[in-house]
Amino acid sequence: MGAQQVRDGFAGLYGTAPEGVWAAPGRVNLIGEHTDYNDGFVMPFALPHTAVAAVSRRTDGVLRLHSADVEGGVVELRVEELAPGSDRNWTAYPSGVVWALREAGHAVTGADIHLTSTVPSGAGLSSSAALEIVVALALNDLFSLGLRGWQLARLCQRAENVYVGAPVGIMDQTASACCEAGHALFLDTRDLSQRQIPFDLAAEGMRLLVVDTQVKHSHSEGEYGKRRAGCEKGADLLGVDALRDVPYADLDEALARLGDEEEVRRLVRHIVTENERVERVVSLLESGETRAIGPVLVEGHASLRDDFRISCPELDLVVDTALAHGALGARMTGGGFGGSAIVLAEEPDVDAITKAVTEAFATSGFTTPRVFEAVPSAGAHRLD
Repeated sequence: MGAQQVRDGFAGLYGTAPEGVWAAPGRVNLIGEHTDYNDGFVMPFALPHTAVAAVSRRTDGVLRLHSADVEGGVVELRVEELAPGSDRNWTAYPSGVVWALREAGHAVTGADIHLTSTVPSGAGLSSSAALEIVVALALNDLFSLGLRGWQLARLCQRAENVYVGAPVGIMDQTASACCEAGHALFLDTRDLSQRQIPFDLAAEGMRLLVVDTQVKHSHSEGEYGKRRAGCEKGADLLGVDALRDVPYADLDEALARLGDEEEVRRLVRHIVTENERVERVVSLLESGETRAIGPVLVEGHASLRDDFRISCPELDLVVDTALAHGALGARMTGGGFGGSAIVLAEEPDVDAITKAVTEAFATSGFTTPRVFEAVPSAGAHRLD
């Protein structure tokens, strides 16, 4: 939906033009899954799919929210009454951002907000982070808060952790706020240091497909929290601040120290090897060996499936079918238990792979997947 259409929608709802229109993208994570809340390395890039917000300031303590994508009218809240757990609806994401900004001492005195999004919900592409970041960026601009992208990401993570109650890491919000077009973001989630890694597949005759399995997942559900708690237990048993501190070279020794804690051993093995995979992908891309990242993606999927145990039959079918029909690499992406997989392929093979995956889903009785190309795009920005 274009900026003018969102602007017109705002005017129809609130009777006046908005002060501005902003956009924030969803993301695909190329490699580095569940490492972010373990102080590790991740490598996302932004999608062209965005959440868009038309926004105006208010000075009377009223927050009015509307989404073109959700049935119902304008939801009106008071900013001084916002509190964690008080909102269990979609509005928790934008209202949580207002709460987090105010908790951090920023004088946000209310707003009128009209939202829409093209980021698929529940597909593991960070639709919630896009919603949070677009609201945060708009309020940052309108109230002249002077916050940088990584600071907005931290506040939005706090909103989702504390206000919404989802124990997510920092990757999704940082990707939405900080990615650059034509690049993947190599992010150290401990200190938030960033490097933009050139990632122009089209120039090398390749494509990266996203296959949305249509299996919905929710970060608020218990399995994600169980994995996070298990990782924290592993760090505690090994005497480190976070699993990021376990060197890859010392992995076997660390696993031996965990004894019969088999579930924790699996989680630790995934995190430590996944951090190494991120560093390997960065090295390959910087060396111009882009095609060589394909097998690393496959390794990552096997680790998520067998050690972290967050794949599902639909995700495994995408990966297995794509590889059988010539893909260079494939893996599930996102939090798991559904969502999307990514497929790295030579351009001439894209149609055959897409057809094979779609037919495999039909044969298995699964819902038809949504397949689209992922093009590294710009992070959050003002549209007008």
